[in-house]
Amino acid sequence: MKLNKILYTALMISSMGSSLSSCKDSFLDEELITQYSTDRFETQEGLDELVTGAYQKLKFKYNYIWAIECYNMGVDEFTDANNTMPAWNHYSQDLNSAETGANQPVWDNFYGLVEPANIIIANMPQYYDKNSATYKTRLGEGYFLRAFAYFELVKQFGDVPLKLTPSTSVETYFTRASEEDVYKQIISDFQEAYNLLPESPEQTGRITKYAAAHFLAKAHLFRASELYSGWNSSYVAEDLDAVIQYGSEVVNKHPICTNYVELWDYQEPNGANEKVSEVVLAAQFSNDESTWGRYGNQMHLYYPSVYQDIQGTKRDISGGREFSYVSATEYTMQVFDRVNDSRFWKSFITCYGANDTAGAPTWTEEDINNGAPAGVNVGDKRFIAGEVGIKYIVNEPGDDRFENYSTGAADIKVKKNGEICAPHTFVRYFKGENQLNWNLSTHTGNYYNIIPHKRSVALSKFRDGSRNSIASQFGTRDAIIARSADDVLMIAEAYIRKGESHYADAITWINKLRDRAAYKEGEDRSVNVDGGQSYKNNTYCAGKGGGYSADGAIYSEQNTYYESNNLEGQESVYNAQSSLSGMHLNSVNDVYNSQTDAPIYQALNCTSNAEKMMCFLLNERTRELCGEGYRWEDLARTKTLDARWHAFNDGVSRGIGEFNPDKHYYRPIPQSFLDGITNESGAALTNEEKQAMQNPGY
Repeated sequence: MKLNKILYTALMISSMGSSLSSCKDSFLDEELITQYSTDRFETQEGLDELVTGAYQKLKFKYNYIWAIECYNMGVDEFTDANNTMPAWNHYSQDLNSAETGANQPVWDNFYGLVEPANIIIANMPQYYDKNSATYKTRLGEGYFLRAFAYFELVKQFGDVPLKLTPSTSVETYFTRASEEDVYKQIISDFQEAYNLLPESPEQTGRITKYAAAHFLAKAHLFRASELYSGWNSSYVAEDLDAVIQYGSEVVNKHPICTNYVELWDYQEPNGANEKVSEVVLAAQFSNDESTWGRYGNQMHLYYPSVYQDIQGTKRDISGGREFSYVSATEYTMQVFDRVNDSRFWKSFITCYGANDTAGAPTWTEEDINNGAPAGVNVGDKRFIAGEVGIKYIVNEPGDDRFENYSTGAADIKVKKNGEICAPHTFVRYFKGENQLNWNLSTHTGNYYNIIPHKRSVALSKFRDGSRNSIASQFGTRDAIIARSADDVLMIAEAYIRKGESHYADAITWINKLRDRAAYKEGEDRSVNVDGGQSYKNNTYCAGKGGGYSADGAIYSEQNTYYESNNLEGQESVYNAQSSLSGMHLNSVNDVYNSQTDAPIYQALNCTSNAEKMMCFLLNERTRELCGEGYRWEDLARTKTLDARWHAFNDGVSRGIGEFNPDKHYYRPIPQSFLDGITNESGAALTNEEKQAMQNPGY
């Protein structure tokens, strides 16, 4: 029987696919394993191929829109942007078992990983030479991949069918195992992987002992969290110790980068940036078109702010293709100390270069009479290609420098201290706006209040200037699945959960990241670095018409640090000094009395020390991991999703949907699964039986 036949059970799981993706060291190849019968997997060579093919599923999360829908929408950090997403950001009635968006692909693809993993685990002891140098590694990979699949499924759906043996025919009868049993299996499998896998990868991109340790820490932390408080009490103490044990091992083996920007300093495919010590496991992508498959890495599409419809800025490879699905919220702007914390400026785009002199706006007679800069004439270009064409000012309420002058669809004018700014300028707070409006659809300044939110301070972490055309959706960057900074935060959380006597331990770990985030002496705070810069090494950008204009690019090496913080004229002073004193936590009192976090404590009604510590920890996870695909699951497991969505996501005020805590901490089981399975007697499920299999409220 062909592999793609045997893997297609009534779970609607996918086959291995029609093509397998490669990485730069070619341990993943393009050979189609679906041409073989299952007898092939009763050979050592066939099992090697099956393990290699199963790595494809590690890329799934980053392949398409589910990367946003399931993992970073309907949260505090981001709201929907140029495309309204009723189901996922607003928890509308569109989020249901028949939803055609992310729900079914997530279910299908992770169950599509379970089946090959089951074959690997079952067949390795029977058909693989146990004296081979790769025997333990391949078996460990099988255990890791099965645990990884079930971990993704339980986090989204709760109770799920637990299938631990390979299929030999079409199966139609399934029951849902309890979350408790699923977590037992996940932790057991990750533990087996931890015991079997090597400390260093056999080839770039392969799973190691420390990848298993990372996910052991994460699985134990999830099981110890509030979402499972109905059954987890007997596990919590042991789980928290396990988080500290395994997380510490990961951090010791994978030291965090010295400078946060090293994580995002992407200059070319397969370059040094993709080999930094902090990365524990990454999904392998490249600029080899034969490896892309149907999707490639599409994370670069979802976060950009729209710029192509503004005068003087045409879409190019360096700026990205702006699908613009999500927009950073007011919470995300507020949660950073934007004077001392470099992570904000190393995570977000605030300046865009101009690349279209001919299309750039000109000074008008009205401008000349109402505050244009001295010396300009009617008809002069406000800026030319190669200069900054768009800038975002991320200022504080009470800043009286900026006033709105004229806002058109393609020509935005703002006055600063009475003078019209030459670039299109977007401002967080205009003069007289002194109130934080966390979750209102009509917001402050001149970008939050545009519905849909097509203008925002955009996340830069996934920007990719190495694509092969302006319109290409196929990203070339590896996607980080696990990095040791996450382990640092998991250890800190474990100590917080252990109680007040361990808060000082938590502070010690948090400081590892906060100290790293501080500006160093001599560091230029006005510089922007992100993956858009890789256009410079891209052969497709070899001149005009090749992805950017010959006289300019959308990518800019500038940010608005000094202008946003009202520190212009003090560049030499701030560039010369460290901001460590503003970032380092000297005691728990610095957490309780944090000026940056105080408005968030107030919005969430955090009054006790314990509430403030956990709130600070979740805020710190935003500061460190913003947009990296953890947020929905973190807020769900801690049962803070309800409060934080209502406090900080403007979906609460737009009348499209409403978060229901009795329903929305889990996703609906796909209707295709319910329609395809049978009861124990072999009959199709009745409506009542389907409802009993479904999560509450769907």
